[in-house]
Amino acid sequence: MKGEGRGRFITIEGGEGVGKTTNIETLKQRLQHHGIKHGITREPGGTELGEAIRDLLLRTDTTPLNSMAELLLMFAARAQHLATVIEPQLAAGTWVVCDRFTDATYAYQGGGRELGAGAVAQLEQLVQGELRPDLTIILDIDPEQGLARARQRGELDRFEQEHVEFFARVRATYQARAQEEPERCRIVDAGRPLAEVQADVAALIDGFIGSAK
Repeated sequence: MKGEGRGRFITIEGGEGVGKTTNIETLKQRLQHHGIKHGITREPGGTELGEAIRDLLLRTDTTPLNSMAELLLMFAARAQHLATVIEPQLAAGTWVVCDRFTDATYAYQGGGRELGAGAVAQLEQLVQGELRPDLTIILDIDPEQGLARARQRGELDRFEQEHVEFFARVRATYQARAQEEPERCRIVDAGRPLAEVQADVAALIDGFIGSAK
């Protein structure tokens, strides 16, 4: 399979410490195995503007950021990302794997910051139109376990410094998203040994590739 026609859009989601980076590598290996041309990107980020916004959002040495300003910055980065990276690649037949996308905004800003789904949905429609991921893998973990993993990595960013109740709301929102869209969203228990998680992720992507042929 060489990715003829429009590419597929795959996102990988989850709270802190779920192992997104490692499991994205698993996705990459499976796509390579199947001969699918693909690109790997991330949000916020993926473009020069997006990376600058990412730095602003994650820094801990700045004035506290208003929650609505945070939400708008997320979508500003996303608009640039879609226009210059994601849409051109998909149109060229390249599959795109993105480390977080709009489900993260529902979870972190809508749930964690308690802005609600309405504001996120309005911006989603404005910025994305009808574009939605074809497959979303949500790596699920107990917030306490995830934060413990994050602390082991070193200095915590602005989001990672949030209290556990914040991440409980993030997790609950991700779980609700999966219940609302079970065909698109697949939950993987990321609290298990890494090899088991990777095996589930590989099986999911292999099944998706098979259905896309």
